[in-house]
Amino acid sequence: MAEEKIQELQKEKAELLSNINQLKTDKGMEASIREKFGLAKEGEDMVVVVDDKDSPKTDSSAKSAGFFSFLKNWFK
Repeated sequence: MAEEKIQELQKEKAELLSNINQLKTDKGMEASIREKFGLAKEGEDMVVVVDDKDSPKTDSSAKSAGFFSFLKNWFK
C-alpha cells in the first residue's frame, strides 16, 4: 500500500514539474492566464453563453425513458 502511494505521489510530482516547465514559457503562461481569467487577444471576439432562466424545464426522465416507453405512451 505504501509503495502504491509512493508511485502515485511520484506521478503527481512529474505532472506538477511538467506544468511548471510549461508555465516558464510565454505560450504556457499566456494559455494559463487566458484560461483562468477568460481573456481574449486583441482582435479576437468572445462569446459568453448564459442560461435562460425563463425557459421551460423539460422532464429529463421522459427523455431518458427510451424507445419502449415512447411506444407505450404512443398507444395510450
